[in-house]
Amino acid sequence: MVVWLLDSRLPDPELEADADGLVALGGSLEPEFLLAAYRAGIFPWSSEPVLNWWSPDPRAVFDLAPRPAARSVRQSARRGRWTFTIDRAFEDVIAGCRAPAPGREETWISDDFVAAYRALFARGAAHSVEVWEAGELVGGLYGVAQGGFFGGESMFRLRTDASKAALAYLLDRLRVGGFALCDAQSPTEHLTSLGVQCLQRRAYLDALATALARTEAKLVEGPAPSLGWTPA
Repeated sequence: MVVWLLDSRLPDPELEADADGLVALGGSLEPEFLLAAYRAGIFPWSSEPVLNWWSPDPRAVFDLAPRPAARSVRQSARRGRWTFTIDRAFEDVIAGCRAPAPGREETWISDDFVAAYRALFARGAAHSVEVWEAGELVGGLYGVAQGGFFGGESMFRLRTDASKAALAYLLDRLRVGGFALCDAQSPTEHLTSLGVQCLQRRAYLDALATALARTEAKLVEGPAPSLGWTPA
């Protein structure tokens, strides 16, 4: 049964999620509460008309096994001479994810969400990946990291394949950095095309616990073997 969050207690998604994965309504986006929710396998998604919290079953995750990026993505990266960075332009990336795009005239990224993830970034708990072409930001993504867990939140592109390249770069760096889980939240047709796998909620929560225990994991810039890219 979906619950209203009236205090700091986090609901148990296995007991309280509805058939669509909605777990709770209300609560806040304060950093400690937000991070605790991710640790419990719950994430916020929209504040319209009220803040809502989700734990989909099944859950979409990206496999961290080494594999090359799609040929078209590698070709786009070479053609555009793209370079990749981490945490160099967090504010611009979240603005890009929030901006209207064809087929997505509105997003769930409200002012409250921007402020919340900005606060997490200041604490080192949120990160961005940037894709650059001749000094212009042409794509990227952002998400939350705790231990060996990374929760992807949103991505954007101004060039064909730029968001896919950002994802490929992220997966390379998570793999090298000792991460165990990359969460993609709810399965969609688009995510399936990008290669997500689906885990039942119990399996996801077990994988999450294992990932959170990897306190030595770290996301830093470096080569992207799947893209054939090495920093200059």
